[in-house]
Amino acid sequence: MGFHVRGVVLPDGVTRDLWILDGRITFERPRGEVLTLAEGGFVLPGLVDVHTHPGATGGADEPPGFDAGLFAEQIAAHRDAGTAALRFPGLAGEVPAEVRDAPGAPRMITAGRWLAWAGLSRSAAFHTVTDELAAMAVKEALAHDGWCKIMGDWDFEAPPVPYEVMRAVVEAVHAVGGRVAAHCQSAEGVLQAARAGIDSIEHGMGMPEECLGLMAANGAAFVPTLTAFAGSRPRMAGRGTARAALWLSGHDTMIRRVREAYDAGVTVLAGTDSAPFGNVATEVEHLIAAGLPAETAVGAASWTARAFLGLPGLAEGGLADLTVYDADPRREPGVLRHPRRVVVRGHVVR
Repeated sequence: MGFHVRGVVLPDGVTRDLWILDGRITFERPRGEVLTLAEGGFVLPGLVDVHTHPGATGGADEPPGFDAGLFAEQIAAHRDAGTAALRFPGLAGEVPAEVRDAPGAPRMITAGRWLAWAGLSRSAAFHTVTDELAAMAVKEALAHDGWCKIMGDWDFEAPPVPYEVMRAVVEAVHAVGGRVAAHCQSAEGVLQAARAGIDSIEHGMGMPEECLGLMAANGAAFVPTLTAFAGSRPRMAGRGTARAALWLSGHDTMIRRVREAYDAGVTVLAGTDSAPFGNVATEVEHLIAAGLPAETAVGAASWTARAFLGLPGLAEGGLADLTVYDADPRREPGVLRHPRRVVVRGHVVR
């Protein structure tokens, strides 16, 4: 059986009828019986969280790990919230095939493990430390979904990965058709990543202004993960140390760069980084508070993110990922928390 939806289709803003057949969208009424899922409302291409790490275990007193059962639970939370596609820039384990292939599961784009150059001043237990960063990055990109994740820096008071090393990673990964995401939380780390042509800069704390032109020219995305940093700010503000002051200054700069990146033509995308899962609506709200136009912020978690990841929106023959809302999320972003209908891979989730 096919499905029928009628509503204002975003981002075009035109009222249309669309049908879902065999996991694909069509705007031509099919023969045979169809079930109408929604009449009226606003129809959005399925939401995307481009930076999330489900399944992670461990903490301050425990070694890092990966729990397949927890991963499945957190994927379900994403799905139930209308998130139809996910990018994992760093996982401690492999995605279980039964979860990836389950009916109605979000589309998953993995980048393998966190890769840390051995010359970094500090590392963490969840990093894969290597002297051969470019070779390892190629290996991860080929073994997963075309992405790899490197640590551009770790300690924002210490030197980052040198430009020459980052550039070698970019050239090697691009040569095999892959793309590179880089964790950057120091001004120098962000600058080196932007100069090297990294495809997506994650976090971008303390981003120097000159990065914006470099990122725009290279087609790089900025994924600030504001939700995660907002949760840490009260704790950092209460410490009163020089290191905390550096963190707070970098956070202020990162927020300011969101609007400036948009003005410079950089693609800004929505990623939450951490729990609670299925919470990309909060990231959209943080992006708006940072100065991103509401329509652009919604697109950062929907049609713009899908295009960046190579996933079509609501187009003829496109993937049947959609959510239906009672109000226009461009005017009332909070409605993203309350989808009336959720369809993922042609399966009705809600």
